Amino acid sequence: MLTIAAARPGPYSFDPSTTALLVIDMQRDFLEPGGFGESLGNDVGQLRRTIAPLAALLADARAVGLSVLHTREGHLPDLSDCPPAKLSRGAPSRRIGDPGPKGRILIRGEYGHDIIDELTPLPDEPVIDKPGKGAFHATDLDVLLTERGIRSLLVTGVTTEVCVHTTVREANDRGYECLVLADCVGSYFPDFHRVGLDMIAAQGGIFGWVADSEQVRAALPTTPVLQSSS
Repeated sequence: MLTIAAARPGPYSFDPSTTALLVIDMQRDFLEPGGFGESLGNDVGQLRRTIAPLAALLADARAVGLSVLHTREGHLPDLSDCPPAKLSRGAPSRRIGDPGPKGRILIRGEYGHDIIDELTPLPDEPVIDKPGKGAFHATDLDVLLTERGIRSLLVTGVTTEVCVHTTVREANDRGYECLVLADCVGSYFPDFHRVGLDMIAAQGGIFGWVADSEQVRAALPTTPVLQSSS
């Protein structure tokens, strides 16, 4: 077992053989200048600060053989998997499926829907396409984790208060122990980011733990681990 002593609200211990790195929605539409997120008036710099620490963590996780899984939020081209309550959000011409700066907004297969070049998944790393905010809703993520014997998640990605938070809550309900890496998750709104992390670690870790990626990188073994299987 490895322990992150400085985690909030207290030390977080995990077994690398049953731990996966989950990278949530690091997509062009959300993070790149000129993308959908910026077109709404958001400061993408608030999200882009996560790229360098996440890339370093991803390299270390790959080096020691941790399971790595990525998610993308988006919908089928015919929008058949997009509920009306979600489809109607946003200003006209800025809604899901509308033409955007990098293709149709949040539509699978469009350029903007894909993951940024700095964090391109390797061929053996699953990419889970999710129609909701949470990574477990209407996906096979739980099955993939169970097949790999995963019980602990190192959670990264965007945005802190929406897709990251929803996923951590879903994971907690399914019995996964989550460590959210504060410098590898981000929000367009700094206050939302801060409060979102505080909510996860509140009341003795009601949804999980919070730490910085450097603490995890320092704790990882120097030799590859043998991943468990169910």
